[in-house]
Amino acid sequence: MTSPQAPESTELSDRSEEHAALVDRISADSLTTRRDYLRIVATVSGGLVVGSTVVSAGVLHRHGDGTAPPLKVAEKLARGQAVAFNYPGEHDRAMAIRLMDGTVVGYSTVCTHLACGVLWRKERGSEGELYCPCHEGVFSARTGEVTAGPPPRPLPRVVVVEDEQGAVWAIGTARSGETERAGLCRGLRDSNPVLAERAGCNAEGAS
Repeated sequence: MTSPQAPESTELSDRSEEHAALVDRISADSLTTRRDYLRIVATVSGGLVVGSTVVSAGVLHRHGDGTAPPLKVAEKLARGQAVAFNYPGEHDRAMAIRLMDGTVVGYSTVCTHLACGVLWRKERGSEGELYCPCHEGVFSARTGEVTAGPPPRPLPRVVVVEDEQGAVWAIGTARSGETERAGLCRGLRDSNPVLAERAGCNAEGAS
């Protein structure tokens, strides 16, 4: 006659089996997690490399592509003051600045290196500077030209004018290396060819 198994022994056996199953599950989960982690890292890293390449190559949307009606960006702009706005599109970050001599200038605030945001630092130098904190890029506040760091091209211009009441308006854009007149004429040709003709934009050497 077989003696009945002790309750403690049965409980220990059950716990042992549960423990083994738990260890197997954790091991499998850990392996899956590691694999998923490595896959995610590889995907993100690849995306960053591809993203950096297309930005550097100028494949992505350029500031100034497309046209828009004039936009009032400030009622008044004091010397040394800057105002941020979006123009010509809602994703085109831009800035208007009044320099210390009263000149009003406008630029895209998307760095020409890797598209980081450009900041205004009025305390730097005699005229202030436009600065990209991502990779220490610096641009002239007066011309938008690169003065330090890795950016390969000047900042695209946003053409700004002041009305009789002192309000500042954005009226057009110029791509990096393009003159304001060429940028305005390009926009007029796209939006109003008749007005472009009247403005002399189709004349030889006008672009």
